[in-house]
Parts: sequence; C-alpha cells; structure tokens
Amino acid sequence: MRETGILAAVSFPCAERVTNAASASIFHMLTSVPDRLAALRTTMRRDGIDALCIPAADPHLSEYLPAHWQARQWYSGFDGSAGSLVVTADEAALWTDSRYFAQAGQQLAGSGIALVKQGLADSIEQVEWLLARLGAGQIVAVAGDSIALAAQRHLHDALRTHGVTLRIDLDLAGEAWSGRPPLPAAPVVAHDPKYVDQSRAGKLARLREAMHAQGASWHLLSSLDDIAWLLNLRGSDVECNPVFLAHLLVDDAAQATLFVGTGKIGADVQAALAADGVMLADYAAIGPALHALTVPTSILFDAARVASAVVACIPPQVRCIEAANPSTACKAIKSPVEIDHIRQVMRRDGAALVRAFSRLEQRLAAGIATSELDVDTLLHEERARQPAWVGESFATIAAYQASAALPHYRATPEQHRQLQRRGLLLVDSGGQYLGGTTDITRVLALGETTPEQRRDATIVLKGMIALSRAHFPEGASGPQLDALARTPLWEWGVDYGHGTGHGVGYFLNVHEGPHGIRPPRPGVALVPLQEGMITSIEPGLYKPGRHGIRHENLAVVVPAQRTEFGAFLAFETLTLCPFDRRALEPALLGEEERAWLNDYHMTVRAALAPLLEGDALAWLDTHCTPL
Repeated sequence: MRETGILAAVSFPCAERVTNAASASIFHMLTSVPDRLAALRTTMRRDGIDALCIPAADPHLSEYLPAHWQARQWYSGFDGSAGSLVVTADEAALWTDSRYFAQAGQQLAGSGIALVKQGLADSIEQVEWLLARLGAGQIVAVAGDSIALAAQRHLHDALRTHGVTLRIDLDLAGEAWSGRPPLPAAPVVAHDPKYVDQSRAGKLARLREAMHAQGASWHLLSSLDDIAWLLNLRGSDVECNPVFLAHLLVDDAAQATLFVGTGKIGADVQAALAADGVMLADYAAIGPALHALTVPTSILFDAARVASAVVACIPPQVRCIEAANPSTACKAIKSPVEIDHIRQVMRRDGAALVRAFSRLEQRLAAGIATSELDVDTLLHEERARQPAWVGESFATIAAYQASAALPHYRATPEQHRQLQRRGLLLVDSGGQYLGGTTDITRVLALGETTPEQRRDATIVLKGMIALSRAHFPEGASGPQLDALARTPLWEWGVDYGHGTGHGVGYFLNVHEGPHGIRPPRPGVALVPLQEGMITSIEPGLYKPGRHGIRHENLAVVVPAQRTEFGAFLAFETLTLCPFDRRALEPALLGEEERAWLNDYHMTVRAALAPLLEGDALAWLDTHCTPL
C-alpha cells in the first residue's frame, strides 16, 4: 500500500489486496454447508423456531458487510452481495436477483439449498414461501440487528394474518456459527482537510435545521456512509468502503454522541470532534442511550435504514418521526469544489487504466501467459502509483469471454480463465482516492471477435450514448430516464436485469442513494435527479455460456438550459478512458452517435495525454482516433 497522506496509517482492506478468495477462506475452512445447516437446525429446535430468516445485513443495513455479519454466506456458501436465506426443519431456500443467478446456482450446488430467482414472473416471494410451509401457532425468527424496522413490520404483518409469530430477540445464526470473525478494529481518521469542502460544524447545523423542520428533538443515524460524511471521518471496517462501524445520536441543540469501538479514534480526532460538540461512547452503548431518552421528546430516524433491534430500545413514550435521513440527500449533491476534485481524480484514474491496458496488450503480444487475475494485478499496480490513491472501490471484475455473462463474476486462484488473443474481456473496476471514488467498465477486444459480439457491444454502447446525451426537465427521476438506455437493446429483442445507474459517493461507498436509474418499481419513490448528483450509466447484455457486455461511465448532473417550459438538466461525463472500437460494429452507429463517440475520445485524449508517455501514450492515440 502506497502511503497517501492522512490515511497512510489506516489498513484499508482493498489496498492490502484482500481478495474474494482470501476472505472466502474464512467461511470454508471448517465445515460443509450441510453440516452448518444441521448445527443451525439443532439450535432452532432447542428454541422452538420453525423457520429462520438470515438476510445479508448488519445493524447498519449495509450493502457490503464486515465478515462478522456474513452469516448468510457462512450457512449457504453463496458470497454475492444480495440474497436472503430461509431455513426450516427440512428445507432451505435462497433468494437473489438476476445479477447472481448463475453464480448462486454454482455455489449452491450440492448444498441442499434451493435457489429462488427474484424478479421472474413465476418467482415465489419469501413470505409466500414461508406461509406455504407454516401454520397457525408456528414461529419464524430473524435477528433483530439484521433487519430494518420497515422490513420487520412488513414481515410481522404478513405472518400475523396467518397466525404465525415473528421473533426478533434471538440471534440463532450467530450462536451456531463456529469460529465467527470478531468485529473489525481498524482506526477511524479525519478526511484530509485538503479535500473537504464543508465543515463538520456546518453539516451538523444543516442537519439540525432539518430536524427542527420535522419537529425532532433527536436524530438517530445508523447508516455508515451518512455518519462518515456528516462527521468528515473515514475508516476501513468494510472492504473497499472507507466507512467504520458506528451509530450517531444528535440532539437539536449542540451535542451529539458517536457510538464507536473503544480505541478506534485517536486523541487529536477526539479533540476535534469535541470542539464541534461530538462526544464518544462505546459502540455497544447505543441501546442503553436510547433507552435513557426522557419524555416528552421526539426522535427522527429512517425506518428503512435502522435495525429493528436498535429502534426497540427507544422507550414507547418517545414520539418517533419516521423520514429519510436528511444527510442522505445532502450527501448526494456534490459541491462544485468536490466535483473539481473528482474531475482531477478521473484524469489520474483514466491514465492508470490506459497504462494497465497498454501493458496487458504488450503481455499478450509477447506471448506471456496472462489470466483474469493478472488483469486485476495490473490495474492495482497502476492505480497504486497515483497521488492520493487509497485502494479499490470494489473488488475488480476481470471477466473473459463466457465469464462476463455473470454480471458480478469474480476470478479466484481456484477458478479463473487464461486470456487468449481472441474474443472479449470485460473489466469493471474502480478506485478510492482522497478526492473521489471511481467506477468504470470497459470491454476490450483481445483479437478476433465475432459479428454477434461486435453487434452486442455496439447496441449496448448505443444505449449508453442515448442516456449520456439526454436533456430532461428538473424534477425528472432516474426511473423515468431508464428506458432511454434500454431502447436500443429492446429494438433487438434483448435486455438486462440490473439497474442502469447508481449514485456514487465522494471518497465513500461506490453505491450511494437516494437516486438511481432503474425501471420503476411499485411502492418505490421517484427521487428527482438534481444538479451535483453523480450517477453511473451502465447498460449491459449477458448471454450465458457466450459473452457479456457492459459499458460504464460516471456522470454528474449539470444545468442544460432554461426555456418557457422551465429548467432542463443534462449529464456531464466524468470518466476518462477510451472505448475499444475494435469491439464495435461502426455501421450500427448513427451520425449523432459517431459524433458523440468522437467528441468523447477527443476529450479523453486532451485530458490524459499530458499524463502519459511512450507505449501508453501510443495506446491512447490509437484508441482515440476518430471513427
């Protein structure tokens, strides 16, 4: 790990090359999945539990989890980020979405766990599955620290109508888990002031204004990226995400308490926090602190982002105000200063990618044996040379040929492909820098390609271009724009099962809300895209056993024009790296699409050329040549 300013002392997991294979060994070194399920069922019988739900969640409802809370992976063997396991006395089933269908099918083979594919017309919902197997008087359990209050209410109400009881006071999965990893203990540090535009005191003042508007005396925060952003702190408790385990309780006057592991915050940072009215308490003390709230008072929290067990500590007499965390919306809108930092990060990140891709092609041309794992290493080496680099923003996806048909494929030492001078290589990667977070996907042609591969790569690019060029009125949301990226694929009778875009943090989580670009879903609020929001634009196409395509850039929402019909917005593309034209079929691109691609490559060449030389500069020039 290269020392990079203020975070040099932090053991940032991705910077230390914690691979999926290495972390997975934690979960597979002891017993088989059937043995673990047998031990779990023994514990269930002891407590009279008829069904146990094990979500992929922690007390902070994080997308990516510390090993301590990866119970679903321990009991199932499936290591995708999305999925929920349900175990009864004689059956088990795991629900996951289309990103992981193939992966889950492989990893669940021989486990005795059935795969339920979410989102398909004939899929059964988890509650329906439970009710088909349970009757009145039986009991379902889920650990209260692994389910959001909103989700717990939904499950409770659905079960109650059939006379089934829900218990949240047991942690049976944790109890039966032999060798469960401890809580992470990495230090928490201040975000380098050079890259911080808004002071901690200023952010807390804005938060309290929102609390007053809601009539709240207190505000409870458990979402880790909200806490890190609000306090201008960073950590490394979650692989590739610079956050730390904590809860935050803010009053409406001038005080706040950060509940964090003892010894994780040094004296200098403690003093700076205290100067802004933030005191420290032990991580486990959040429950007693909530229980001690006196009445009359009121507390604001987001029912979808706090664990049921945490909220259960609030006295019943305290008035609860349920609304989105105000910090989430503030965090999503990057300031002009932050966007300028991000633009500089994109130049450095793009230069690193060009060097890595140039080296990759040189290896293949020289006949050096090269695998998907080597691609990951090349990217890591080049990014690690960049100023203010901290680590990867997620585990790199380097997927050759049919591997790319798995949207979240991971190469491991035990299972990976050797590259050849033919076909397509999909590379989805990103970096964490003190001045921003990157996420980019490119598809490289390593040699001869098929007409089908070039056609698919081109129609996906047409979808990216269509959305990247969009102008839309203020108030429009991602779900209203999603079809722009899919229309070129629909014309060919194809589609993809994941969202088209997600928000991205500022040296924070690579996936960030509240906005996103995805098909509309019943009951899900439409969040307007606003100036300063950053989103990925990443349509795809996946053909199992053949190939997978995904092109991805990050873009920021910017003003476009004002007319008699109001203000309109547009996307400014931030990512800077050429597309491999050898993977495309130019005849399928219209005149405006060709113009967009040529203009983009002209911008990329101008931005990156001053940072490159030799073979890397020659590679850039070749790939930025106009169509």
